[in-house]
Amino acid sequence: MEKITINNEKCLRCGMCTSICSDVFEFNDNGDIEVKNENINEETKNDVKEAMDNCPVEAIEEN
Repeated sequence: MEKITINNEKCLRCGMCTSICSDVFEFNDNGDIEVKNENINEETKNDVKEAMDNCPVEAIEEN
């Protein structure tokens, strides 16, 4: 897993990813989800994968 992004055109802003992995995902001031920490390490990798798997619209993209 190199880098992840949020496709805010798809995103429902349900907060699933922020609740699963708040170390990486957060709401910004506009109410959009953003990746606050792009350094995906072994500690956060499983949580990011879980967030990706549980995103109802597959808005978390691996680049």
